[in-house]
Amino acid sequence: MTGTDPGAAEHAHLDAAGLVVIDKPAGITSHDVVSRCRKAFNTRRVGHAGTLDPMATGVLIVGIERATKLLGLLSLTTKSYTATIRLGVATTSDDAEGEVTKRVSADAVRDDEIAAVIGTLTGDIEQVPSTVSAIKVDGKRAHALARDGEQFELAARRVTVSRFDVEQIRRTTVEGVGVIDLDVAVDCSSGTYIRALARDLGSALGVGGHLTALRRTAVGPFTLEHARPLVELESDPRLSLHIDEAARIAFPHRAISADEAEGISQGRWLDPVGIKEVYVVIDPDDRPIALIREKGRRASSVMVVRPATLR
Repeated sequence: MTGTDPGAAEHAHLDAAGLVVIDKPAGITSHDVVSRCRKAFNTRRVGHAGTLDPMATGVLIVGIERATKLLGLLSLTTKSYTATIRLGVATTSDDAEGEVTKRVSADAVRDDEIAAVIGTLTGDIEQVPSTVSAIKVDGKRAHALARDGEQFELAARRVTVSRFDVEQIRRTTVEGVGVIDLDVAVDCSSGTYIRALARDLGSALGVGGHLTALRRTAVGPFTLEHARPLVELESDPRLSLHIDEAARIAFPHRAISADEAEGISQGRWLDPVGIKEVYVVIDPDDRPIALIREKGRRASSVMVVRPATLR
């Protein structure tokens, strides 16, 4: 376009880059959220980290513009949830969206028995993911295979459940069968399936179990306090965190000189300082320059937050 300043356009592009922390509503997929954010922010450069099932609500991290490059590097290894587990009913999907496969009265299940089994599902555990998960089996998603009626087995995975607390127990009758609804709070590692916890708890108690509600309250350092409802975002599309702020929050810091910042932004590397995880280097003007990973005698960038042309 004649008369425009390419540098100004690049800077405007960086100004629009960052993360949106959304409180996802129930009934839509994470991809649906991305589509609506593309329309709201008028850009195709939108992506998300940490998929939420349609029935689930809560924290979903969305990257806008250049911040989409952050998503695969974010340290989102811990997640927190509140959920409701129903004991006495098992389903094909381990949640309320599946078909009921078993109803067994849970009237005889005692509170102390529930607590004892939850204890075995806390800490470092081996967990078999739900058959309707997004895990690939021979190149196909497990949920697609399950939908097509194919038989397959998923291998157990090592996960960590650091907190599995029962906050309320409600006993009632549904369709003539005594059930127990447990409101729980769970802190866990990435890759943990809350539906599988519900399934395994019910199975161990001999009555079956499934998830009836799920809300993600935190992903890494991002919580519901950062989140905005999707409809609110659509009427007023604003970043939750600029790319600079997101980098500062999500990664360890290393201060570097102006000369080092210039070099790293142009593809050169730094001397390592012994930081094992990916970290952000900050220049003397307090600007994040790049995300760095150390390997051998080099500390090189895995993503340049601010290329030389944007500084």
